[in-house]
Amino acid sequence: MKRIMVAGLVALAIASASAQDRPSFEVASVKPNKSGDNRIMLGMQPGGRFTANNVTLRMLIRQAWLLQDFQIVGGPGWLGSDRFDIVAKAEGNPAPTPPGGPPGPLVLMLQSLLAERFKLAVHTEMREMPIYALTLARSDGRLGPQLKKSDVGCAALAGARGRGAGQAPFPLTERPMCGTRIGPGMLASGAVSLSLLASNISIFVQRTVVDKTGLAGNFDIDLTWTPDQIPQGPPPPGAPPLPPIDPNGPSIFTAVQEQLGLKLESQRGPVEVLVIDRVEPPTPD
Repeated sequence: MKRIMVAGLVALAIASASAQDRPSFEVASVKPNKSGDNRIMLGMQPGGRFTANNVTLRMLIRQAWLLQDFQIVGGPGWLGSDRFDIVAKAEGNPAPTPPGGPPGPLVLMLQSLLAERFKLAVHTEMREMPIYALTLARSDGRLGPQLKKSDVGCAALAGARGRGAGQAPFPLTERPMCGTRIGPGMLASGAVSLSLLASNISIFVQRTVVDKTGLAGNFDIDLTWTPDQIPQGPPPPGAPPLPPIDPNGPSIFTAVQEQLGLKLESQRGPVEVLVIDRVEPPTPD
């Protein structure tokens, strides 16, 4: 099952770092995938493992720099068509990248892998592009019914879990106490800032979303809408069942306004993008 990474422009700050500044996987295998299967799996795993099945290089670049498609500029057509299987292993057990945080060592290792095996070279630029501003929808500042202030101390909870208190996993139909769950037509967050909400929404509207609400603090959020493409058929083997989607529900723009009391205003603004300077098909193992 494809794992969606939240966009984080902080990752672009390291795009031009030299290869020797980045850690590398201990071992890695890259092979072409000619199966024609539509199923995709992509993600970091415990024990320092990175596994990707039936993925394009564009997907890998998004994962390696924590980007969205609209932030990747240039490159040949096969960047989004040719498919690959990758298995890589890091030494030890590096820490994962926290949601909304700076890129962790496994992300940097994936950058090194793409530079080594695909001869990928990139640089960053600031470009004027269409963006959305996340603003208050009502003149009186009243929020929607599914956006509520949170006083949960997530740092204290994380410390308790580190001492062995643990936390039961949440089903995809429930909101986590801390953090975010994202699925087709749904976003559920516990104790997150509206700037992180803006970054999460950018995944679905394919533009950078900037928080201009002026609201500080953390919030609990339950947002549901009807996506442009509703998943068909059962989930891949081993994947949890997805929450049901109302085919007659609102668009994400309407849902943000009605459910959260916010709105997405179309504007133009500077967007940091990753420009592909050079890339080559990999030599298979």
